[in-house]
Amino acid sequence: MHTVVVGTSGVTASDVLAVARGGARVQLSEEALAALAAAREIVDALAAKPDPVYGVSTGFGALATRHISPELRAQLQRNIVRSHAAGMGPRVERDVVRALMFLRLKTVCSGHTGVRPEVAQTMADLLNAGITPVVHEYGSLGCSGDLAPLSHCALALMGEGDAEGPDGAVRPAAELLAAHGIQPVELREKEGLALLNGTDGMLGMLVMALADLDTLYRSADVTAALSLEALLGTDKVLAPELHAIRPHPGQAASAANMLAVLKGSGLTGHHQDDAPRVQDAYSVRCAPQVAGAGRDTMAHARLVADRELASAVDNPVVLPDGRVESNGNFHGAPVAYVLDFLAVAVADLGSIAERRTDRLLDKNRSHGLPPFLADDAGVDSGLMIAQYTQAALVSELKRLAVPASADSIPSSAMQEDHVSMGWSAARKLRTAVDNLTRVLAVELYAATRAVELREGLTPAPATRAVIDALREAGVQGPGPDRFLAPDLAAADAFVRDGRLLAAVETVTGPLQ
Repeated sequence: MHTVVVGTSGVTASDVLAVARGGARVQLSEEALAALAAAREIVDALAAKPDPVYGVSTGFGALATRHISPELRAQLQRNIVRSHAAGMGPRVERDVVRALMFLRLKTVCSGHTGVRPEVAQTMADLLNAGITPVVHEYGSLGCSGDLAPLSHCALALMGEGDAEGPDGAVRPAAELLAAHGIQPVELREKEGLALLNGTDGMLGMLVMALADLDTLYRSADVTAALSLEALLGTDKVLAPELHAIRPHPGQAASAANMLAVLKGSGLTGHHQDDAPRVQDAYSVRCAPQVAGAGRDTMAHARLVADRELASAVDNPVVLPDGRVESNGNFHGAPVAYVLDFLAVAVADLGSIAERRTDRLLDKNRSHGLPPFLADDAGVDSGLMIAQYTQAALVSELKRLAVPASADSIPSSAMQEDHVSMGWSAARKLRTAVDNLTRVLAVELYAATRAVELREGLTPAPATRAVIDALREAGVQGPGPDRFLAPDLAAADAFVRDGRLLAAVETVTGPLQ
């Protein structure tokens, strides 16, 4: 099994994906263990002094003015975990929780938190055992970290609360730890706080959304190309020299992908022979510009994610010179902004895909295709309601594009008077990515049917490969009305698991 080694300098996006989704094992480097021990010595020295130090010998948040005596400090750390594990609502997905745990471990191993090596090792042990704490949907404001979600994870380290085992069954965490020979941790000064104070949940969801969107944006180039072909559009607008004079890299990549898919098509530009059109509609002609803008937005989001993956987010932090200093690095604004920005791009990509689907179904704009791509229009409704479903999904995408980061709500008796709402931004982006997959599946379903209805015209070899693979996957072609939901579900799976791209790339080679 693949092993990810965690050091002091952060981790990569591929590390997060390997642990969160691939079940990779986690190992602490010798460098990390040494840094953990050195930072802990600093915390222990400060804890022995009479002067109050935030997080070490004081309360938290608005209660930070109280000095805590040594005999109460272990109780203080237990209490912060128990009281902050106050999430409510549905369970958060397993891959999100594993990303959350792994990214918190990444910061702990930086040597800036003051957590003992044995605590870090126990965090790794839970991941390696496949023990996933039960975390709930609501409880993070995206400032002072993803507090409630991280608290539920810390609770499991203590052998409290509930967790899911490797078999998928939820049991008391104490039972799962005992079954895997893992000793619950007894938290000491600063450790409870250090386990809670990070933006790990929103960052993990950002990393996973970027991975999913990398597939979906390339898939959207394919479905756009198929729609252009089905509408007898022209591929001249995809010429690289046209995109070179507006040098956005995402736009150029998207146009190049579409051009590769359409290579050898006998449908593109055919309308110029018998039904001249000066220009195709915006939803067809401007596909690279819209998808390209989203790609460039993803590039910015990756830059932010990479910086966060190299960061140590905690408060207070242990510095190499021995200081333990309070800071505001736990504020989720940098991550929240790009999460919201991506939701806007996702909504627009879904919107333009729906407009192309609607055009394919409208006999007044489809250039010779039957109404709703029906077999016997009037007797058959064809794909009329499939487009309704797609429109409902796009409408939801627009609602999900409303930025969470524009909101703030004060907490902790006005000590935490401005928050990022980054966790909420991440949760709605996750839903948006899921729905975008469905939107593209409907366009794929409609476009492939429309291409097959262009009798006497030869589609591009890449298009033929997609149609063949889609039919092999059980998605039926043109014909009388039938129960559509299973076909749409199969098309969704075809996009979601990467078979669409795999089919295209057997002809085109890797898309950009």
